[in-house]
This record gives sequence, C-alpha cells and structure tokens, in this order.
Amino acid sequence: MASNDEKQVDLTASLFFEEAQDDYDADTEKIKLSQANDVLAEMEAALDEIADDNPRIGAADETGSGSNDDLRAVLQVSLAINSSLVLEDILQIVMKKAIELLSAERGFIMLLDDGGRLQFKTAYNLCKEEMTDNDFKISNSIANDVAQSGKSVYTSDALSDERYANQKSVVELHLRSIMCVPLKIKNKVIGIIYLDNSSQAKLFLKSDLYLFEMLAQQAAHAIHNATLYYQLLDLKKFNEKVVNNSPVGVIVINARYELVSINDAALAVLDKNKECIRLFNANDLPTKFIELVPKEEVSKLQKMINTALETKQTIEEARYFHNTGYSEKVLSIKISPISKIPNGGDGLILVIEDITEKIIMEKYVILSEKLVARGEMAASIGHELNNYLAIIANNAELLSYNLEKGRDEKAHENSKQIVENISKMKRFTDGLMDFSKMETEIISYEIRRLIEELLFSLKAQARFKNIAINVDFDGEIPSVEMDVGQLQQVLMNLLNNAADALDQKYNQEKAKGNNKFKQEIDIKVSHDPGTSTINISLSDNGCGISQQYMSKIFQLHFTTKKSGHGLGLANCKKIINNHNGEITLSSKEGSGTTFNITLPEKQLRAVK
Repeated sequence: MASNDEKQVDLTASLFFEEAQDDYDADTEKIKLSQANDVLAEMEAALDEIADDNPRIGAADETGSGSNDDLRAVLQVSLAINSSLVLEDILQIVMKKAIELLSAERGFIMLLDDGGRLQFKTAYNLCKEEMTDNDFKISNSIANDVAQSGKSVYTSDALSDERYANQKSVVELHLRSIMCVPLKIKNKVIGIIYLDNSSQAKLFLKSDLYLFEMLAQQAAHAIHNATLYYQLLDLKKFNEKVVNNSPVGVIVINARYELVSINDAALAVLDKNKECIRLFNANDLPTKFIELVPKEEVSKLQKMINTALETKQTIEEARYFHNTGYSEKVLSIKISPISKIPNGGDGLILVIEDITEKIIMEKYVILSEKLVARGEMAASIGHELNNYLAIIANNAELLSYNLEKGRDEKAHENSKQIVENISKMKRFTDGLMDFSKMETEIISYEIRRLIEELLFSLKAQARFKNIAINVDFDGEIPSVEMDVGQLQQVLMNLLNNAADALDQKYNQEKAKGNNKFKQEIDIKVSHDPGTSTINISLSDNGCGISQQYMSKIFQLHFTTKKSGHGLGLANCKKIINNHNGEITLSSKEGSGTTFNITLPEKQLRAVK
C-alpha cells in the first residue's frame, strides 16, 4: 500500500501533466489561429489588389452603392458621347471612357465598311503614348466572330481558355482578360468595341461584360447619330452646290417676304451683290425680297406672292418684264408654295429665269422665217409677174394689129385680157403687201379674200405645183376682225407643213411602186351664227403625226423635222390665242393631219 507521500507526488504529477496538456492545447490553437489569420491576410491583400485595379468591386456594399456607381458612370459616359456630333470626337470619348470605367490596358473600336469588313477607327494603349503597328494586333477571329454573330465574347483568362489558348495573337501578346461586344443599331451590327488586359491582376469580371454592353449600346447610337448627321450635312452641301451652280435663279422666302435662301443665278438676274444680302437664319435683320426689285414692280410681285400664299397654288408669269435701272430683261417667274422651311413656318420658292436672249432669238428666228418665206416667194413673184406681163404684151400687140385690121370684136377681147391680167397682178401684189406688214393692225377682213389671195400667191411656188388644193366655203362667210398679215402667216405655215408631209408621203408611196398617189389639201370654212365664230379646217392626206408627239406639237422648239427649229406651230398657236381663238389638230399616222382654227367675228380684247 502506498504511503501518503507517494500519493501526494502522484497527485502533483497528474495535476502538472494536465496543466501542461492544457498549455499545449492552448498553444496549438494559437498556432492554428495565427496560420488562419495569415491566410486571410493574404486573401485580403489579393482582393485589395484586385479592388485597386477594379474600383467597382471595392466600392460595392450592402446598400448597392457599387451598382449605383456603375449606372452613374454609364450615365456620365452617355452624356459625354452625346455631347458631340463629330464622329472622331465620339470615338475618342467612347474609347477613353471604356478604358477608364473597365480598367483595361488596351482598347479598339472597329466599324464595318461598305464591303462588310472591319476597319480600325480608334485605338488606345494605357501603357504607351504612341502606338506602333504591333500594338494594333488583336484577335481577329474574336472580332470577326462578334461582328458576324452579333454576340459578345468574354474570357477572364484567354491563355487557359480552350477557345482561344491556341490563337497566335493571344499567345504572342500574353493576353489574359478579353471582352469584345458588338455595336448594334436595330439589331444590325455596325462595328465592335474590343478591350483586353495582359495582367493577371487586372481581370475582367462577368459583371463587367454587362456594363460594357450598356456602354456599347450608348456608343452605337451616338456613332449612328453622328453618321446620319454627316450624311445630312453631305446632302445639304450637295443640294447647295446644285442650286448655286444652277443657271436658273432660285429664291426661298418666308411668309413675311424675308430671304431664307438665294443662289448666285438669282443675284445675277436681279443685279445684286451677295454682300448686301442678309438671310433669315442670320443674326442681323433679314433682307426682304421686295427690297431687291424696283419700286415699280413691288405691287405686281406682292400680288403674285400673296396669291400663292393664300391659294397654296403655283403662280407663273411666262414673260415678266423687269427693269433693273441699268437694263431691261424678260424673266420667266414661277412661284410655288413650300412647307417647313428652315426655322419653321411655310413659305415660297421662286424660280426665276432670264429669258431675254431666248426671246430675242425667237423674234429673230420668226423674222427670218418670214424673210425666208418671202425669199421663196420672190422667185415665184418674178415668174408670175413675167407671165402676166407676157400675156399683157401679147394682147397689146394683138390689140394694135386687130385695130389696124378693123377687127373690133377681137380688139375688144384683147383689151379685156389686158385689163383682167392687170387686175390679177394687182390682187397678187395686194396680197404681198398684206403679208409684208410688220405691225399689228386689226381690220375687218373677208376670210374668203384672205385665203384666195394667199393661195393665188402660193400656187406659183414649185412645191405646190403638184398638189391639188380644194377650197370649200360653206355658205355666207362674214368678215372677221383680224391682223391680216399674222393670219396669212398662220395659214402659210400650215400649208407649208402640209406640203412637207405630202412630199414625204409621196416619196414613201413612190418607193413602194405606187405612182398614182394624189397629193391633196382640203380647206373648209364655215360660220356658226350661234357662237359668232368662224371655223377653218385645213387637212392633208400626207404621212400624219405619231400619237407620241401629239401632246408636244405646239410646244416651243419641238419639231419632228431634221432641219426644223420648232417655232412655226408654236407661233401659230400664239397668234391664234392672241386673236382670242383656238387651234387644235387631229392626226393619224400614215393617213394625214387636220388643223382646226376657230376665230371670233369680233375682237372683244386687244390683239397683241
């Protein structure tokens, strides 16, 4: 049995062991805790490093302030990129903001060209102030894939991502994080934005991709708006060039007569300098259109402008006589309503053409046409007068001979022939005198006499020798108030045209072997007592007029003849209109043409 001392020793030893064991356990716990703290410290340090490179991670808290910061950043980017319409500025802003917001090292914006190929538009390298050709190396497969699919690409570690690990650009550039998102407008890809990092610390998170896509959406709209702006600007410049280089004056005014636009041709027509003009969109008080015209013309132009504004209809003045004080001009003016002019409101567009030279040339051509006609008649005049003189001379000799022989009856016949041929000569020369009158002279004249005298003169011409001209006066035809020379000119022009058509038809028939074709012109004159009008119908059986030309036949300068000038029928219509009458035609190609002229017996308005 152990003694009390031994028991005490054992108890003390046991207590010491237990205390030692407790101390050991406590130390072990301390060591474990210290090791855990070290690991946590390392993790915290790593997170702090990532947070430094990715500020949005460190800024997030339980209140969601990090998300708010993201949205605030996107808003700031949106405001920045929409502060300009200059495409180069927008691209630079987008690139810089994307680099800053997402802590990227490099960034590129590429837009699709007309051929659908990606083209570099702007680039940025955080590590370099100036970029070399090598700095423009990116993963083309990623960029093209995004452009074609319209879907974003994200990888946090491209070197270990089996999709991109073997790509040459990824390996050579040691690329880690890559994000590439499409620029879209209405689901149509217009380009891409590309960001990458080669640093393992600066990794992109999945949440970055969403933020990047939001930025890209804003950027796409800003780029699209800038592109539209440039297109509108180009269109505006193009239209301005077209208008300014137009030989016709173009003026745009608002409802207050203020000039909105005026081209160089209009300034030239009005004899004004551009320096004296202030347009409506300028800061100064704008120039009014009526300030550009002489005082004598203001009233007439105001009436035309007011009528166009009130009726919303186009007003035209084919021949407007304009006196600048230095020279007289003939203008053609067309005033048309136009809505939504710059700076709002409705207005008018005035198209002004200086037709002075054209009018002078027309008068010269008409005069030359008349002189040519006289020239053609001159040859026949001499021939015709010689015929009359020969008959008169022969009868004068016979008269003397028969008087000597006492043959009074034959002498009387000779004298009668002399008187008749002298009368024919007088009728012939009277017709020439009527035709030669240049000024307008309205007199009451018989249509029958006008036609007979004209035909009497024309039949002597060679071109009418083989044409049968049939004249039918339906009943009693009263005298008509007319300018004899002008109406003779109309009928002579129509007869010459008929002769041309008959000659063409004759040659066509002759080519077919038909030598029996008879050339005919029918003239019918009738009187309508109910309307107090005279109708003259002139028909031929010539080659006729094609239906495609019927609507243009009276237009100035339109002709179907190789050597024609297109003034004859236009002048005929003008003369008939000035006589307050009407001229129409009907024709069938290959069968002939008929012109119908209607004239009033009395002229209630002055003939020009």
